[in-house]
Amino acid sequence: MALAFDFPVFFSITIAIIALGLALIGLDDCVSGAANAVCNVGPGLGTIIGPAGNFSSIPDAAKWLLTIGMLLGRLAILTVLVLITPVFWRY
Repeated sequence: MALAFDFPVFFSITIAIIALGLALIGLDDCVSGAANAVCNVGPGLGTIIGPAGNFSSIPDAAKWLLTIGMLLGRLAILTVLVLITPVFWRY
């Protein structure tokens, strides 16, 4: 029951942390870029990370942060949650 509540919270927190990191780096499309990376959807909404833009113009630190978000999204955040849960390691 608790894991069902944790998934949307962890998902939202992941997007928020990546968006905050992108904002600190100075990227204008930070929320769109974070949601794009974690949710594994098509182009984001904006001028840089959008249908007419690409990721080549963003700083390397932002690319690494987006890469971490993409890995979390592709590993289906639920798997990451299970791996960091102490109950999983007891059995």
